[in-house]
Amino acid sequence: MSKHTYGSGFFRLRIKIPNKDSLGIITTFSLTSHQNNQPAGSHDELNFEFLGGPGKPYTLQTNVFSNDNGGREERVALWFDPTADFHTYKILWNQHQIVFYVDKIPIRVFENNTGIGVNYPSQAMSVVGSLWSDTTWAAHGQQINWTQAPFVAYFQEFNINGCLEDTDSTNQCNSTHYWWNGPRYLGLDQTEIVNYEKVRRKYVTYSYCYDRGSLHPECGRRTLE
Repeated sequence: MSKHTYGSGFFRLRIKIPNKDSLGIITTFSLTSHQNNQPAGSHDELNFEFLGGPGKPYTLQTNVFSNDNGGREERVALWFDPTADFHTYKILWNQHQIVFYVDKIPIRVFENNTGIGVNYPSQAMSVVGSLWSDTTWAAHGQQINWTQAPFVAYFQEFNINGCLEDTDSTNQCNSTHYWWNGPRYLGLDQTEIVNYEKVRRKYVTYSYCYDRGSLHPECGRRTLE
């Protein structure tokens, strides 16, 4: 976990995932405001979660929590083997948009839609890399194969370009003094749009917006997809 909390920024981590029967073992890279004494459903979080299983390729899941319980999961079938080598995972977070990148390719965009009543992450967040287990949703009720232990994930080149919330106000963290808040990051550039649309078309296997009767108002808006 990072020593400081941040109010905006561009966050990067290179990760190599356990090459084992890892059903129920989750490797994560996240920004989170969660504190032990914080009431449930009141924190902000942006996360990458790698979900594995026996004989199956890893699924990359992302989620956005915004002063709530999340429920904005999306899943991508990666076009490479994340256990074979390191890949770069990045999160851009500014007052305009949140972008999840795999290497240089944007795989998800969550825009600031507070104008239509959508919560948008604004709490100070720490940066966390972790490896943990779950026998419910991640393992689909099955048991973890502990004979495969230890499960080891590799992290390198942890890089933060962020506004320290410890010393700056939230408004200051939205200043264009920080390059990630500038015109270049108001949205995706043309090359990113092309790559993003390809990912959405070919590799997204699930989105909360696909659920019939979704109560999330942003799902009714036209996006880059």
